[in-house]
Amino acid sequence: MARPQRPNIPAPSPTRPRRRAALLALAALALLGGCAQRRLVITSEPSGALVRLNDSEVGLTPCEVDFTYFGTYDVRLSKPGYEPLITSATAEAPLHEWPIIDLAAAAIPGKKETIIPWHFVLEPSVQDTPALIERAQSLRTQAMQAEPSEAGEAPSEPAAPEATAAP
Repeated sequence: MARPQRPNIPAPSPTRPRRRAALLALAALALLGGCAQRRLVITSEPSGALVRLNDSEVGLTPCEVDFTYFGTYDVRLSKPGYEPLITSATAEAPLHEWPIIDLAAAAIPGKKETIIPWHFVLEPSVQDTPALIERAQSLRTQAMQAEPSEAGEAPSEPAAPEATAAP
C-alpha cells in the first residue's frame, strides 16, 4: 500500500512572523490605551472654605476632586465670618473628551489628564447686630400696622351688585 502524498506546504516566510508580531504589538497598545484622569481644582479667596459639590462634602479649599461626568455642578462654599456662597459651576469637556474623538484618543497610549480650575471669592459677612435688631423691629411694626390686604391676608369678598328693576 502506498502512502498518500502530502501537499507541498511552503516554508514560512521570514516576514510573516514579523508582521504577526507587529499586529500583536498594535493590539496590545490598543488594549492598554490611554488612561484618563479628570480633576476639579477648587480654590477660594480666602482659603479654608468648606466645599460641597452636589450636596457632598469634598473638603476645604484649596482642594482637588476626581470627577466622572462633565456638566454643571451645584457648589456651596462656607467659612465662618463670610457669607455662604451658593452657585453652580460647569465642567466643560475638552476636545479630546468629546464623543467619537474620545474613542480615538483612548487608543493612544499615555496618560491623559483633564484639570478644570474653579476659583470662588467669598464676601465677608456684615454682623452689625444692633442695626439688624433695629431693622427687624421696624419691619415688625410696619407689619402690625399694615392694612389686612397689605399684610397678605385675603381681601374680603366684594358685595354683589344690586339688581335693578326692568322698566
